[in-house]
Amino acid sequence: MQASTVIFSARKIITMNRSRPEATHVAVRDGRILAVGSRDEVSGWGPATWDDRFADKVLMPGFVEGHAHLLEGSMWEHIYVGYFDRRDPSGKVWPGLQSIDAVVARLAAAQAELNDPQRPLIGWGFDPIFFGDEPRMTARDLDRVSRERPVVVLHMSNHLLNVNRATLAAVGMGSHTAIEGVPKDESGEPTGELQEFAAMFPVLQLLSEKAGFSLGENKDTAWNFAHVARRVGITTSTDLANPLSESGVAHLRAATDDPAFPIRLLPAFAPMLFKGEEGPAHLKAVCAHNSDKLRFGLVKLVLDGSIQGFTARLRWPHYYQNPGNTGSSGNGLWLLPPSQLASQLASYHSEGFQVHMHTNGDEASEVAIGAVSQVLALHPRQGHRHTLQHAQMVDGAQLARMAELGLCANFFSNHIYYWGDAHYAKTMGPERAQRMNPAASALRCGVPFGMHSDAPVTPLGPLFTAWCATSRLTLSGRVLGESERISVADALHAITLGTAWTLKMDHEIGSIECGKFADFAVLEDDPLVVAPERLKDVRVWGTVLGGRVMPAHQA
Repeated sequence: MQASTVIFSARKIITMNRSRPEATHVAVRDGRILAVGSRDEVSGWGPATWDDRFADKVLMPGFVEGHAHLLEGSMWEHIYVGYFDRRDPSGKVWPGLQSIDAVVARLAAAQAELNDPQRPLIGWGFDPIFFGDEPRMTARDLDRVSRERPVVVLHMSNHLLNVNRATLAAVGMGSHTAIEGVPKDESGEPTGELQEFAAMFPVLQLLSEKAGFSLGENKDTAWNFAHVARRVGITTSTDLANPLSESGVAHLRAATDDPAFPIRLLPAFAPMLFKGEEGPAHLKAVCAHNSDKLRFGLVKLVLDGSIQGFTARLRWPHYYQNPGNTGSSGNGLWLLPPSQLASQLASYHSEGFQVHMHTNGDEASEVAIGAVSQVLALHPRQGHRHTLQHAQMVDGAQLARMAELGLCANFFSNHIYYWGDAHYAKTMGPERAQRMNPAASALRCGVPFGMHSDAPVTPLGPLFTAWCATSRLTLSGRVLGESERISVADALHAITLGTAWTLKMDHEIGSIECGKFADFAVLEDDPLVVAPERLKDVRVWGTVLGGRVMPAHQA
């Protein structure tokens, strides 16, 4: 018995397929695209149901988010204390907070409503770089919220956090603590700011034990994340750092096996707790659970930290203004020692896995490019598509070498808007800030690239990300690197087929053409027709996933 066919009509279909850039109709069978073209061209495949609900709308390939975290689906269980206004999943807008006093006040109001005196209070979204010359938050600031209850504030980057003295006591940190990333005050006591995973780990462990905090491994978190993704037109997303524990994988399978689950999910294995051959063996075993909506096989290695947190690794002359909290070297922190990168990369590369490497600073990117060159010399492999994630400070010479080695990039274009002014004035300085997230240079050098939000660092929203790359406007309205602007068409390619390429899924998603999954973003406006400055304001009606229609505001 032949499967039923549905033919959707639209005002316009932007296919991202160069051989047929636009169409008006798409036929779908068995969750895949059967044909694309005019009404006459798609009607020759036998009996079909005609669906005209999108006749006044624009269809695009479903947006592909190449660097986000399921943590976005659980953060709203805690207290938002960020600088920018931000909308929660229910639609409520939480006003941004412009001072440490305002952060303390919101946390104090929240802690007054907690009944269990031992339960930690968690805030998130904080970033002191926006507060000008105001002193950085200390444990004493958070003592004003509570002296007994652990109080933890995650930075917007998720690479740093602040705690009160009750938290320091609970995890045994004091003047004796010798972990890199634990700054001390004049008296030799921890300031309460903890930088990167080694310093943060004891606190994250405390939160897990006392407050059930996780990195997004439970079923509800996946659903919450997916609902937010659907509202902004995303049909495929990564979770780009997941320990892939037995229980976490089970939760992800349960969520994605539900036909109503609205996205395809690609969790990337973060092998921090595995040594030697254990990591590749574990990932091989997990790949047995792959399905159309859940794909394992990506690996995430983190080399350095956050530029705005002064924990990223920058080449000489390092940081433009050193605030004195950049680690013992004065130049950020190595989260994975350079001497270990090539061996770790080789262990996954030789097993056929694709490795995504977090490199914010240009020194970290240099180390990653060198390691890939070394590994390929020993283990040649075409089509590896290893990817530098963020790669915010790569220059032309590095991009040329990336092209030679077959490396991809996934740029954090949202950084231009949110932190561009800070990078210009404080972290990189004017010249290097002009080239950050150099999409136009990547095009010139032939480096395939996508773009991302790194949610919950910044909100999910591919059209906003595309706008950032086309306008390169900072929060203050500065055009940061006009020569690195790209066209709207190139930006739309980056959030669809470009990112699909970096995930080795371009044969299944990223364009609307025969044989691929019937995954569409349904738009009220035409992004190729609206004024470029309005690209971020294009309205999303909803999505189609494997032929299943999913309105944005569906419960």
